Amino acid sequence: MTTIIAEEVLLLAYSEVEGRQLIGSSELDAALGGALLAELAINGRIDLADKKVAVLDPTPLGDEELDATLARIAGEPKERKPDWWVYKLHSAKLRKRLLSRLAERGVLSEEPRKILGIFPSTRYPERDPRVEQGIRESVQRVLSGSAPDERAAVLIAVLHAAKIDRKAFPGASKERVKEITEGEWAGAAVAKTIAAINSAVMTAVIAGSIAASTAGTSG
Repeated sequence: MTTIIAEEVLLLAYSEVEGRQLIGSSELDAALGGALLAELAINGRIDLADKKVAVLDPTPLGDEELDATLARIAGEPKERKPDWWVYKLHSAKLRKRLLSRLAERGVLSEEPRKILGIFPSTRYPERDPRVEQGIRESVQRVLSGSAPDERAAVLIAVLHAAKIDRKAFPGASKERVKEITEGEWAGAAVAKTIAAINSAVMTAVIAGSIAASTAGTSG
């Protein structure tokens, strides 16, 4: 089954049995926005190398979420920084759409419930563990020393920026993660893409945390 990077981030960010998030919503939603940008970049649709997101090729990729993001970037009247876009794409609605897609394809179960009998909530335990297992094995090979390809590297960069790597791969070497996310193994363009995504997600995570804190204080 083909998955996009944002879906892979989601599968690694949820517990398999309970179907609960391993990290906060602000961090996870920033990671998903970064994953969409990263996938467009490695497919040659956008360029992140000059501190601004520039459309190189507006041709759709055939995925609803990726194509909607590409069209949105193309329709923006001025070029914006990657962190601006990650924050703009940062959305609980995006997370829920991706979770529902995975449920529709039989990867996850979608279990609505009510907390305290009042507040609606939904859990997403795994239904078909083979999909996440394949992703997990691919990431683990790279973390264990195998040469990463661009796609694996940007996935690890997104996981690291949102601190999902600590939860999903608690035994991973910090030095190895740093080596991958700093892109020293890659060409200049790839290294800049990984650095831009890593920085953009981290910035959006901080901005989201500050906004949530401010809202909580004012309330």
